[in-house]
Amino acid sequence: MPPLKIGACLTAGEIETHREWLFDAERDIELQDFGSYKALTAEFEDRISAARAALEGHTGRRGIHGPYEGLDMDNKDPELRPLITARYLKALEAADRIGARQMVLHSPYRRWYAMNRLAKPGYAENLLERVHAIMDPVVQAAEDKGITLVIENILDVDPSHRRAMVDSFGSKAIALSIDTGHAHLARRMSGAPPVDYFVRDAGNQLEHVHLQDLDGHADRHWAPGEGEIHWPEVFRALGECESEPHLVLELRNKADIPKGFAYLSELGLAC
Repeated sequence: MPPLKIGACLTAGEIETHREWLFDAERDIELQDFGSYKALTAEFEDRISAARAALEGHTGRRGIHGPYEGLDMDNKDPELRPLITARYLKALEAADRIGARQMVLHSPYRRWYAMNRLAKPGYAENLLERVHAIMDPVVQAAEDKGITLVIENILDVDPSHRRAMVDSFGSKAIALSIDTGHAHLARRMSGAPPVDYFVRDAGNQLEHVHLQDLDGHADRHWAPGEGEIHWPEVFRALGECESEPHLVLELRNKADIPKGFAYLSELGLAC
């Protein structure tokens, strides 16, 4: 299996430190400047300008992480749903204006759903209806802009639930994202399958991956090699994907990006 090219998740202000590594090899970049309330309101134009300046000269693929704090894609309050839609649409505008063709959003599925979905009639259908109420305008806007929404596992136990949700839209503007750390944490906490199973379940719907390692106790976002994940099998599964997903290191300590890259590179997995 040939090594796979990987990039990183950074804010605009952090790009310069890793500029040569990112730009010379046209690596994937995921900007993480547009997730907060301030970023999408009072600071919006300043952040757009900062992102454009930081990305000048970059010819690789780009994405952003969309907003998520307090913005549940499955919200039972009909008065709050339009606010969530509006935040997602504003983040899509940011993505479009900085030349990003992906936006990461968080999955609404968790262990509670996995254990309760068959406990009463209509449970799964009602959740999906609420998701569509929020997401239908966002998916349409993404189609119009040529951007793909990628839905990241957070507390997902069964990856097929999120995949079925993506399928329900019948649109190429929504696909799957996997966070390797979240998948492994779900395995240790909730009996989810291993990370490579998440990848293989996604198949060619996989368009984006957060690469991070952990100890199985907390969402550490350590560099690969510092935790428990079996990286050779994860990359074997990634090598089977024909969709060529964005592969980005999402590390809490950005100074560890060279170390995480070196570890995967020395294993012959990344380039």
